[in-house]
Amino acid sequence: MAQARAVPASDFSRNFGKYQDEAIKAGIINVTSHGRIVGAYLSAAELKHFELLKRRERQVLKIAELDDDTLAAIEAAEYGAEPR
Repeated sequence: MAQARAVPASDFSRNFGKYQDEAIKAGIINVTSHGRIVGAYLSAAELKHFELLKRRERQVLKIAELDDDTLAAIEAAEYGAEPR
């Protein structure tokens, strides 16, 4: 896919249809205000990819917040062995 294109927010709002079509080719249209990215418009393919990545995110757990059973299971775990 091509590099993401940056367009000013005012131009994006006035010409939404143009940028909607362009996003199909480019994948992402970065929307800027005063030279800073304030948002983006994603093509359907990029949105699908984003949602896939979000599903793959891992939850962070702090050891201090784990219960004793979970800690014991982690301590008893062996590399390469199936969980019991």
